[in-house]
Amino acid sequence: MPVASPFSEHVVLVTGGGRGLGTHIVRAVAAQGARVVINYRRSADAATELAAALGDNAVALPADVTDRAAVDSMIERAATYFGHPVTAVINNALPDYSFNGDARSHADELTVDELDAQFRGIVGGALNTTQAALPGMRAVGGGRIVTIGTNLVQNPVVPYHDYTAAKAALLALTRTLSADLGADGITVNMVSGGLLRTTDASSATPAEVFDAIAATTPLGSVTTPAEFADAVLFFLSHWSRAVTGQNLVVDGGLVKD
Repeated sequence: MPVASPFSEHVVLVTGGGRGLGTHIVRAVAAQGARVVINYRRSADAATELAAALGDNAVALPADVTDRAAVDSMIERAATYFGHPVTAVINNALPDYSFNGDARSHADELTVDELDAQFRGIVGGALNTTQAALPGMRAVGGGRIVTIGTNLVQNPVVPYHDYTAAKAALLALTRTLSADLGADGITVNMVSGGLLRTTDASSATPAEVFDAIAATTPLGSVTTPAEFADAVLFFLSHWSRAVTGQNLVVDGGLVKD
């Protein structure tokens, strides 16, 4: 059976937790009483400050998620720090990217190297963290894995080819992992957002684009990072214990998956 425990029994790893959307997910998880590992690659100061603000139930640990040895070390350090294995992983880390429609690579300019960079970071990173956390999850009888997706897979309103292709592959991996790990009591789900107002990645997006998107949603607004983070909590809670292999789109009702 999947783990159906209070948040306080979870040790949650949030990759890319030192900045952007990751910080909102970290705060949301910590507010529910979970112990949280704030992973960072280059945002050491921000991640350390966030951990200090959250107290003893948070620790900031470095690792490039594309480096399996570094991820293994981070998982081991987290288990040592909390005296308990990581039982939930939020795969949020994103290779350097800017949602700037004017600067994106068009179809006749896109390169395999651009695709490869996004696949390594998004899909490879999620695979590394999942595999590194599996022994600990199995030891306690279950766990939760949440991947962060995008509604661009269903509605490529701006053709960010490399980013969207990698997220589509991550959705497929989410579903195949759920089929493989269900017997271990591990659920694997995705939460997909639209353009969020505002993260580091969306900071280059003009205000009029946000306004245009808001006007097309049933709620008449663009989802905030805090609102998105709240949806992630569902897949860590006991209320989702019978849910796996799913993709929850959180974009104000713009896309129906």
